[in-house]
Amino acid sequence: MESTYDAVYGRWLSDPASFWAEAAEAVHWFKKWDRVIDASRPPFYRWFPGAELNTCYNALDLHVETGKADWPALIYESPVTNSRKVFTYRELLDEVALFAGVLLRRGVEKGDRVIIYMPMVPETAIAMLVCARIGAIHSVVFGGFAANELATRINDATPKLIVSASCAVEVNRVVPYKPLLDQAIELATAKPEVCIILQRPQELAFMIDGHDFDWTQEMAYARPADCVRVAATDPLYILYTSGTTGIPKGVVRDNGGHCVALKWSMKNIYGVEPGEVFWAASDMGWAVGHSYIVYGPLFHGNTTVLYEGKPVGTPDPGAFWRVISEHHVRVLFTAPTAFRAIKREDPVGNYIRKYDLSNLRTLFLAGERCDPDTLLWAEKQLGVPVIDHWWQTETGWPVGANCAGLGLLPIRPGSCTKAVPGYDVRVLGEDGQEIPAGQNGNIAIKLPLPPGCLPTLWNKDSEFLESYMSTYPGYYKTADAGYKDKDGYLWIMSRTDDIINVAGHRLSTGALEEVLASHSDVAECAVIGAADDLKGEIPLGLMVLKAGVVRPHDLITAELIRMVRERVGPVASFKVAVIVKRLPKTRSGKIVRGTIKKIADGREYQIPPTIDDPAILDEITADLAAIGYPRK
Repeated sequence: MESTYDAVYGRWLSDPASFWAEAAEAVHWFKKWDRVIDASRPPFYRWFPGAELNTCYNALDLHVETGKADWPALIYESPVTNSRKVFTYRELLDEVALFAGVLLRRGVEKGDRVIIYMPMVPETAIAMLVCARIGAIHSVVFGGFAANELATRINDATPKLIVSASCAVEVNRVVPYKPLLDQAIELATAKPEVCIILQRPQELAFMIDGHDFDWTQEMAYARPADCVRVAATDPLYILYTSGTTGIPKGVVRDNGGHCVALKWSMKNIYGVEPGEVFWAASDMGWAVGHSYIVYGPLFHGNTTVLYEGKPVGTPDPGAFWRVISEHHVRVLFTAPTAFRAIKREDPVGNYIRKYDLSNLRTLFLAGERCDPDTLLWAEKQLGVPVIDHWWQTETGWPVGANCAGLGLLPIRPGSCTKAVPGYDVRVLGEDGQEIPAGQNGNIAIKLPLPPGCLPTLWNKDSEFLESYMSTYPGYYKTADAGYKDKDGYLWIMSRTDDIINVAGHRLSTGALEEVLASHSDVAECAVIGAADDLKGEIPLGLMVLKAGVVRPHDLITAELIRMVRERVGPVASFKVAVIVKRLPKTRSGKIVRGTIKKIADGREYQIPPTIDDPAILDEITADLAAIGYPRK
């Protein structure tokens, strides 16, 4: 199909209000808006003021009422518990309406906050939709977060009620949640009145009389509840992201703009039709899980896959391919780190060829920049377009993408293609002026941000201004660095704090990682700027090798150093590389480069609360010590 991207982007650019008004016609409103955008108090723009709707109604009730009641809405796949369940739209609505009655019976009202501290089970999605149904504001905290981290979120959101589970089930262990929850409540100054606990058979939680209530027992006495009308500008949820002060920032998402943007994105960006199976292999503690496991697919009438497992080890590197084959997944959305893990364990794609993947049409990658080598490997193995796209917790939906629904543009590995309609993306210098094509700079988005993006931070308007709006007046600061090429393609190379300064030369860690990742023996890598007395910083590379590589490590590192010198130049001063068993990552797959840098520099660090396995940090410390870091 010939791309209509330029025409659609031009139509948005020439008349944003009309563009979003037209998109909003696809949403069910109880009351239409007074105006499309309220620009009276910049940068606090609000979309569809005066309108009323219900997010849950648009996700479930609307489909049941329009003949899609028996369509599959949610597929739960859990290789770690060896179970699966399929919910039709009617069945999911029945569960949600009933649990809405539970929350109402326990005193939750419109505007109250509810924290959801849960594993990857259907009840997590149900609890989110329930809050949307009754006008409560949910805040999903990734299950397994340390007690003190959960306590800070309880204090900030001041929830009336917490929904949790007795445990999570990992590949080779059970993680009890209730002790962490109890400890967090003890630490918190804001005390929730009630906890609803889903008792899982793998670990039964101790219940506190009069405070903790069993999910199943509560459902037995509940009466279904109807949807509550909320303002388009009312908050739907709070999602916490790291703050520079150590206090998490509560990103707010509204109801109206969120529904409009996500519904538009499913057809136009991801290219899926109602009834097709869409799988975002992420977690509901992250923005991807909110937008593209729960809300986006259900707004659009898709079948969404909720997966409790890993890309490898549950039981093998064929885990994703089995799910795609058995459930006829049309579009897969996951993180590059998942593909690096699969590529490391199955470099020639033997497991891929065990399954019929003929239904798979497109693969989307996001979460961190995908190195071209991984993208090209995935494209070769799967035989479908592989699209690296870019967005943030704060935006809630893609900023830069190759919009499949508008007809694909030529793919340039390493680029997220072009700005999505709705976003006016600029590359700015330190002085806030635009810089020429091909030159690295600070990525910013001209205001107003489109519907679906954060209108502010929870109870922190001043921090919203300071964090995002003050550096470049009239622009949202993304804190990402990169450039636009002469054709307008966006290249997001690194976070601005991942730019390293080598003797006055600003280098992108992403550009160095791209070279390292292209080596035939390297599965994944990370580059950080280690402190250096002479040059300020020098790049330090950490590499994980593919399974089965037996060549001497010193030979491989010498090749890598030579490759960087040849492709980037001597200015990079890339002379130190170390091979490690694994890299420390968050649960969403992002490498914790800042923590690695602190280890290399010999500075104190706090274990990131989202880290997948803290023991990796001890391994990294030992690996760096073996090559003389930190420098004495």
